[in-house]
Formats: sequence, structure tokens, C-alpha cells
Amino acid sequence: MKQQRLRFKLLALFLFGLFALLAVYGGYAITTYGNRWFAYTRNPRIRAQKENVIAGDVLDRSGVVLATTVDGTRIYQADESARRAVVHLLGDDQGQVSNGVETFQSNYLYGFQASLPELINSLFDGQPRRGDNVTLTIDSRLCTAIVKAFGAYSLTAGKNGAAVVMNYRTGETLGMVSLPTFDPMNITESTANDPGQPFWNRATQSVYPPGSSFKIITTDAALTSLPGIQDTEIACTGGLDVAGQAIRDYGNAVHNSLSLKRAFTVSCNNVYALLAIRMKDDALRRAAESFGFNDNFLFKDIVVENSVYPTTNRTSFELATSGFGQSAIVASPMHLCLVAAAIANDGVIMEPQLLRQVTSTSGALRTSFSPRVYRTATTAANAALIQDYMRSVVTSGTGTRAAVSGLTVCGKTGSAESSLNGRAITYGWFVGYIADDDLPFALAVVVEDIPDGEGGGSTAAPIAGDIFQYLKDNQTRVTQ
Repeated sequence: MKQQRLRFKLLALFLFGLFALLAVYGGYAITTYGNRWFAYTRNPRIRAQKENVIAGDVLDRSGVVLATTVDGTRIYQADESARRAVVHLLGDDQGQVSNGVETFQSNYLYGFQASLPELINSLFDGQPRRGDNVTLTIDSRLCTAIVKAFGAYSLTAGKNGAAVVMNYRTGETLGMVSLPTFDPMNITESTANDPGQPFWNRATQSVYPPGSSFKIITTDAALTSLPGIQDTEIACTGGLDVAGQAIRDYGNAVHNSLSLKRAFTVSCNNVYALLAIRMKDDALRRAAESFGFNDNFLFKDIVVENSVYPTTNRTSFELATSGFGQSAIVASPMHLCLVAAAIANDGVIMEPQLLRQVTSTSGALRTSFSPRVYRTATTAANAALIQDYMRSVVTSGTGTRAAVSGLTVCGKTGSAESSLNGRAITYGWFVGYIADDDLPFALAVVVEDIPDGEGGGSTAAPIAGDIFQYLKDNQTRVTQ
């Protein structure tokens, strides 16, 4: 009998433990995945709530109303260029854009966070219940300026691409643009059938080969794994042979003997292929993963496609080309903005966020922005050296067209080779930041399918320069 009681007690303790574990996991899952469940387009609770609740307003950081509801119709900004510029981060009332604010923040916009007293009051005031108002960290005018910058240059006008701007000290996302855009108030059949896929958010959903922008990470790995490498001269013959295949630099350049800083500044592929081979794959992969590659991004406000550093088919040639961001390495513009932000912020990556504050219809504060650290990617010492290298790229290297008078701009260009529908194409990159405590902003710009013979320095860097100029000219707006 005593033995039977003991068994019952052990069984009860085991069941209690299971329930406790389930409760802990439930809390974790709601905190981590809650917005993703609400954003699910087939969520029946959302559909039911939309029948009874008027969606709250969405505003940018300066109070510009990006979305509101008038007589049951969702209305966006009056200016078409303005609403096109923010459509991918905001979303649309038809749900064509995945994980835009309009769907991802449904729990606030449709009043799921209302308290019991608020619900009771809404039953007696005789008015339709309204959801919470959501204020974003975004500067919508910056987004409009980014679209304008893409169209301002002959090499990039009409090209698809993306740009992301964030405060590297806090993680506030200031700008997020994907091209081509579309008008959320005039979605036609031609919009839906556009081969450029205008509903696709290239800033967060597309992953591209990073090309030489990945040299930031290769440099970090070399500084960690190859002691004294920053003081070593490295030979560039212009045609490094790896497993019977030649690795060449842009224009078949031969750089002869270079320091690591100079190799970074002129973006020498030969040197970075040699570094990757000397370090071996484990060292380069560890550095990439410390910056977030192969991680499952679970950011609170933004859904970002995972970036990949390959773990299979690691031949000597694949390893060598990984040193300058080719092989099967891919990353989103949002993630490469975080890489630049890590260097600017002494090795620490802040989580990218979009929510500045949420208020109820009565003006009560529901939640407000609070900085969150995503991870520490590298040491402050390594970051300091790479900061110097990135400054050199803009002053005397491949990124001079991103320079802005009166600002200390640092960056890295990239020209990444890939293919689309069986055709060879090149992506132009610029990732960088302003080294100024008053303007702590990092960015990433990618331009798709750039003309033959062009690179990130001639395509993405001028757009980055225009963005930096806007940030300088509108300091109060973007830092308030």
C-alpha cells in the first residue's frame, strides 16, 4: 500500500512538472511568436475582430499618419510617392505584403490588448470600438528620399533593390525600402502580375550573395585567428590559382604587396581568398555565425529571412570564394545593415525594432520603445581596427562616392555575382555608417542587376551618400 502511494505521489509530481514546463513554454512562445501568430492571414480571431473593431492609426516618428480608417475604409497617405515608399514596411489592407505592420501588429491595431475595464466601457459608450494607435520608429520622409535616390542616377534608375537605415546605438529602424514599390490604394491586376514582384519585401525577405561587403566578417575572423595579420604584407598576383581555377580582381588588377588595411580598402579578392584558406573554414564560419549567420532571427517587431553561411560542399575553391562573400553565402539587406551597425557600435548588435510606442484610444501608453541587445558579434578591439579600415574605403578606396562633406562616413562596397533565370547578374552593395555620436546611423543598400563593368562603388555608394546627406540635413527629425 505504501509503495502504491509513493507511485501516485511520483506520478503526481511528474504531471505537475509537465504542466509547469508547458506553462513556461507557453509564456515563452507567446512572447517570442505572439505577433507571428496574429499575423497569420488565416487566423480566425483576426477575421472576427476586424468585423467588430476599427483598426487603430499607424504614425511615423514625427506624427505623420501613415494609415487610418475612414468610414470603414483603410486610408493611406494622400501623396502617392509617400505611400509607395513605406508600403513594404507598413503593409496593405489586402494583406499582399507579408509581415507588414498592418498585419504583424494586429494585436494592437485591432484591440487585442484592451483591458477588461476598456472592454466594459466600450459596451456602454455606444461607439464602435477602436484599436490602439501604433507609432513607428520610421521616418517616412526618409523612405521617400531613398526611393528618389534610386531614381536619381542613370545606373540605378528603374532597378530593383532595397535599403535599410537604423540607429546602431538603439536599434531603431529609421528607413526600410524595397523596390519596385506599388500603390496600396490602387492594386491592379498588372500589379499582381508584375514580374518584378512588387509585393515582395526585398529588405527583409530577399537574401543575396553579399560579395565584398562580407570582407568585414572575413577581416574580423583574420584578426582573431591570424595573430599579427594587420601588420603583415600579403601578396596579390592578380590570379590566385585554387584547385585549377583562377581568382581575379576587378579589372584583372594586380595589387602586388598589400597590408590588410590596404587590401580591405581596394577590396582585393586575391588577398581575401588567401586569408580564408589560411584560416580554414571553421574559423570563418565561427566569425560569420557570431554576426548572426545561420541564426534563426526572432526579432520582436520585424520578420527577417535567415542568412546562411554554408556548411556543406566546402571545397578549397568554395572556401576561397567565401573569403570575399561568394560561394553559397547569402544575407538580407537588413542583416548586412546589422553587420555594419555591429562595427560602428564597438562589436555589439542591437535588435532592430519598429515600434516606438502604442497608445490606447484614450491616450494611455500601452508600450514604448526600449533598446534590446541582439548579440555581441566581435571584440571592441577588432571593431576599432575595422572602423579604421571602413573609413579608409570612403576616403581613398572603392566607396568614395558615399562621402558627405562634414560627416565621418565609413563603409564597404560589394559586387556580388549570381544568376537569375539562367542569366549572370551582379548585385551592387554598400554597407556603412556615420561615425558621429550625434548621427549614429548605419545602412545597407543593394541594387539588383547592375550594368556590366559596374560595382557597388558606382551604384549603391551614391545612393548611400544621398541617404547620409538626408540624415545630416534632417538631424532633428531623425534623432528626436
